[in-house]
This record gives sequence, C-alpha cells and structure tokens, in this order.
Amino acid sequence: MTTLLPHHDGSPLYVSDLAPQLGDVVTVRLRVPAGYGPLAAVRTRSNPDHEPEWTDAAPLGSADGWEWWEAPVTVRNPRHGYRWVLVHEDGRIAWLNQTGLHAIETLDAEDFALVAYPAPPTWLTDSVMYQVFPDRFARSAQADTHPTPDWAIPATWDDPVDPVVPARSQQFYGGDLEGVIEKLDHLVSLGVNLLYLTPIFPAASNHRYDASSFDRVDPLLGGDEAYVRLIEAAHARGIRVIGDLTSNHSGDRHEWFQAALGHPGAPEEEFYYFTDDANTRYESWLGVPSLPKFNWASQELRDRFIEGPDSVVAKWLKPPYSADGWRIDVANMTGRLGSVDLNAEVRQLLRRTMIEINPDTILLGESTNDAASDLQGDGWHGAMTYPSFTRPVWGWLSEPTHAPYLTYDGREATEPWFFTQPIGGIPRYTARQFVDAVVRFTAGIPWRVRLGNMQPLDTHDTGRFATNAAPGTVPVAAGLMMTLPGLPVIFAGDEFGLVGVDGEASRTPIPWGSEGEPAVAERLALYRELVALRHAHPVLSTGGLRWVHVDDESVVFVREAVDETLLVLAAKGDADAEIPAGALPGAAAAEPLVGDATLAVAADGAVLLSADGPAFAVWRLAGVEVPAPEPEAATADEVSRGVVSADETTPAEQVESA
Repeated sequence: MTTLLPHHDGSPLYVSDLAPQLGDVVTVRLRVPAGYGPLAAVRTRSNPDHEPEWTDAAPLGSADGWEWWEAPVTVRNPRHGYRWVLVHEDGRIAWLNQTGLHAIETLDAEDFALVAYPAPPTWLTDSVMYQVFPDRFARSAQADTHPTPDWAIPATWDDPVDPVVPARSQQFYGGDLEGVIEKLDHLVSLGVNLLYLTPIFPAASNHRYDASSFDRVDPLLGGDEAYVRLIEAAHARGIRVIGDLTSNHSGDRHEWFQAALGHPGAPEEEFYYFTDDANTRYESWLGVPSLPKFNWASQELRDRFIEGPDSVVAKWLKPPYSADGWRIDVANMTGRLGSVDLNAEVRQLLRRTMIEINPDTILLGESTNDAASDLQGDGWHGAMTYPSFTRPVWGWLSEPTHAPYLTYDGREATEPWFFTQPIGGIPRYTARQFVDAVVRFTAGIPWRVRLGNMQPLDTHDTGRFATNAAPGTVPVAAGLMMTLPGLPVIFAGDEFGLVGVDGEASRTPIPWGSEGEPAVAERLALYRELVALRHAHPVLSTGGLRWVHVDDESVVFVREAVDETLLVLAAKGDADAEIPAGALPGAAAAEPLVGDATLAVAADGAVLLSADGPAFAVWRLAGVEVPAPEPEAATADEVSRGVVSADETTPAEQVESA
C-alpha cells in the first residue's frame, strides 16, 4: 500500500499565478496528510541570484484529512526555483521538490519553478495534436498534374514503403495539401484541434527536411495558395495549424547555400561553417553532406531567417497564411558546434519575433533526449522529447516479436528498433520504472513548460508503438498519453492501427477506405473516446498530478483541481491496488468514465481497485476541497477610518467597535 506523503505541484491548485511578472508575489500551497507530522515549521527555500532565500508558511486549515499550508514567494528571476522544507518536531528535516520527498538537501535543478517569461497562449494546453507527414497522408486528384521531380522514385499509394537507401528518402507517393484539406473532416471526427505538418518547403527528399527555400511552399504540395486554403479550411473547423522549420541546417540545394558554395566572399558564406578557403568543404548535420549546418553567429542570417517582420519565421505567421506556430527541427543542436553555443540566443529570438508578429502562436522545439537544460521557459513552450514519456511507455508496455526487417543499408535485423539506441532492443521496464523515468525526466522542467511538451506514442522519426505493443496495451498507452500532463500527439495512421519497425517504415500511406474494417473501426473508436475524454475534462489539461499507487504491474494517479478530480488506473497485467484511506476523498461516489475495472471502498476508507489486465480505466471524483483562508481581523481604528466596513469584521469586533 502506498504511504500518504506531502504533495505540491505547479498546477493552479497549489500555485496562485502561473504567469507571474518579475517582482510579483506568488502564493504557493502545500498539502500534508493528517498525522504526517507533527511539524514544527514549514518553509520555502528559493535561490534567487544563486543566494538562498526563505519564507515561512502559515497553516491554512484542514479539509478531507489533509492539512494545508501556504507561503509567499517573490519571483526574482525569470526562472525562479523553490522547494519546500518540512521541520518535524523531533528534529527531522524533509525536503520536497519535483522528484519527491527527501531526507537530505536536493538539487536546484529539480526545484519547482515559477516562470516569468511571457506565457504561451492558453489554447496550447487545450489542444490534442495530429501529426501529418504530407507525402504519405492523402493524395488529391490535383497531384496527378504535378511532374515527378528529378530526385524521386515514384510509388503508387498501395506500394509498400521501401526502407533501403536511396528509396528511404526518395520514394515519392505524392501526397499534397489539397489531399489534407479533403481529409480535414476526419480530424474533426477524431476530435483533434491542432494540426502539425512536417516540412512543406521545396526539397530533394520525401521528408523535406533538406529545404531548398524557405520562401515558398513546394509546388508538388500545391504551392502557397494550397497552404492558405488549408489553414483557412482548418481554422473554419476549429483546428489550428503549425509548421515545421529547420533552424539547424538547410538543404544543399538551398538558394543561400548555393550562393556561397564555391564562392568565397559571397554574403551568404557566413550563414554556414565553411572549412576551406574555396568554400567547398563545410560542417553538416551529423556529417550528412546534403544538410549544411547554419552558423548563427551571422547577423545577416538572423535578419533573413528570424528577426523582424520580413523574416522567414514571421512571413508564415502573417496573413494570408496565418499559421499558428512552429515546431523547430533539431532544436537541440541549433546554434551548437563544439565550443560554440548560441542555442539560447536563437530560441529567444524566435520567441521574440513570434510575440511581435502574433503572441497567440506557439513555439515547440525538437529535443530527442534530456531536454531540461533548454526547457526553462525562455524560448520553447514545450518540446518533442522522448525520454519523459514515449520511451518509458515503450519500455513498460512492449513485447517485441523480433520479426526480421530491413535496415537503411539493406541488412536484415531482428533486434527491435529503440530510438537508435544500441542497447539490444527495447528495454523491459516495470510500471515502477515507467513512473521513475517520467519523474526523472520531468523533474528539471517547470510545470508550465511541461504542459507544452509533446507527448506522442510515436512520430514520423520513430517506429510505431503498435508494432511491438504487448497484446491489449494500445488502449493503456493511448490512455496514458491523453491523461498525463503534456500535449497528446496522434501520428497520422495510429488511429488506423498502422505499424512500422522504424522511423522510415512508420511513414506509411494512410489506408483511406479501410475505416469500416472491424479492427480499424475499433481503433478509431478508441481514439475518439479518449480524445473526447480529454476535451470533456479540463483537469486533464491543466490539473495537478499525484501518484497514489505504483507497483510492478500497475500505476494509479489522479489529475486534480478544485472543480473535479479524475482517477486513472493503467495496468499491463492484472491490477489489484489498495489505496490508503484519505488518499481519495469522496471515492465512494466515483463515477466511471472509461474502461472496465472495479472500484470499492473499504470500511476504513481505503480504496480497492481491481481489473483484469491489460487495463485502462478512469473515474470522476469531486474536486479537491481547499480550506478558505480566515480573514485577517480588522481593528476598530480601521473600521472607523473606512479601511474596512463594519460587516467585514467579526461579530465580537463589531460589538467592541460600537
């Protein structure tokens, strides 16, 4: 049984202002289970300007078996970290930060954090994202009028994906933006409200991450006019649209690179890292010659690409396009090369321009590994990052079949792909390890930024989760994606049950017309139900997170707010969880929302959850009761001077005043 412990997170239940300004005083609250102490004192410890600062917490009162404390914290730095210290009457000290409760001092990097940088638009946390890889999503009749490009290996829509080079990047199915427009009602039927398109600029590959220009939409996709029509049609349906931009590199056919290649002295030569006097050798992304790396020390590059209303970044956010934001490719490597690190400057410039053009836009960065150092609120609103959710889900809920597949160079492999890590396939995690990984990789990220982190089961750069999913676990994984804090992401095709062993094989053309097949219909129904759940309960977007039970097979957590609480059970095997009395006030009136599981309340108030695994279930409970602060007593002098009215004083004070 899980022991009840003090709790705090960055949600509105515990933090009075998630978008403070420098100098603002924010009230933070701590929730302590009755009987945990006795406590002699509760304090916060911040570290502004790297010098410790303390505030004393005052007891707020008790409710539903919890004692509440609150303390003021003055926001002195743009990222203002703080932690709680609990002083027991017997002399013991406990420290509470984003990794949990500790008996020794904790790291500043894992503190709770208030962020005073401009906040993202509120619609970000209300979104469910749908990712489209344009070449493989839908092909309109107009696509037949487009000539096959010189680099392409043509394929018909029913051809299997060829994962071996050169087809890996050159196999061309011809999906276009008009095709996306024709399928927007499919997105509406799913309930998604944010469309993310991988690159749409002209390039010499099917993925288009090797742009030859940032100033126009690839004519093979329908050109600029098709992009305008797509965004207008999406907006008319309540769907926002963000694009994909490569800030780390261009393609070697890019007009800027071609102007500098072999042309010493050309203005564009400073845009790249040329390593010889003839401008014929250069740095590139991971040594790939077709992807020359940008040198962000160039002010001219900054002017053309990022800064101001005439930049690439700005152009596509303004009318007639009016896109709703950017996902930045290889954001983690942008501006970084050896001793050079301009990453913070670039991301802050991106954010600044976007705020100037349209503050209602979002900025997401790709950072495929530990992203905490870059995710402190100064640039990215969130990230496409895998260790804080995606990889732990794979580790817990996969059972690889070791079916053979072809690698990029034509070799046959049976070791399951796992995010390019050479570790012998997919690791085998327990549910405890899943939770440990989620906690570890979110502990260094402010809560507000965590809510903007993309939370996919898979993307165009990964294999599809369903390929190696243990039987019956897709609903568990998809349910976790929709209910844990973060931005849910459906990669187009997941709702059709598509599989793919790696990041190329997952880029499968969508099998339109198969929606009536039983297996596809079942998977579509699952996604529609879970997306509807997410939208119907705002607590899943912004509510707090408290783990209430973890064992090797199952996890139980609550998303909490004043208005409602959602209780979530996720299990790979059979679930049999006993949750202590007081952990779930009001559980006897729990309303089942999703899944097939049993909830029972024992005589002592403990809650018993059971299910045959794999299982995913959700119940609705009442919101969290927070004791109201007692009004400060007004003096007779304050009443007589009109500072407060007589009826704002207590009855005894009213008599004394009279």
